[in-house]
Amino acid sequence: MKPHAEIAEVWPRDGRVRLVGRIHGRPAEGDWRLLLTRRGHFDRPLDYPATVKGDRFEGELPIADLVTPDPAGIEEWDIHLTDGETRLRAGRQLDDIHGKKKIMVFPEQRVRGLRVRPYYTVKDNLSLECRTGDAS
Repeated sequence: MKPHAEIAEVWPRDGRVRLVGRIHGRPAEGDWRLLLTRRGHFDRPLDYPATVKGDRFEGELPIADLVTPDPAGIEEWDIHLTDGETRLRAGRQLDDIHGKKKIMVFPEQRVRGLRVRPYYTVKDNLSLECRTGDAS
């Protein structure tokens, strides 16, 4: 299995999304950051500090930072953990739960007309879905 950031907990509340997990498949030394990349806009990533102890990491991001000057009706942000050289995709690969996209549902939060919800992709990676207005 490829090295990745194995997500153990997702806490979407109080205008933030907190992530807790373990670095899987590579040494965890160094300074790590959560990296968010908006699909289709790879030149404008967001990054936040991540605390790493042993192979365990945690970090959080404010959902207000996901409000963009050029919003689409639905946007997706992919989440990675990076030490500046390596980029590890955040996801949940090591459990026996298949089809997380349809069965693991997280609460939505709202900020300035944007609705934000973490979700697992069909490949069991963690991303953020942002919807503007009343888009369904």
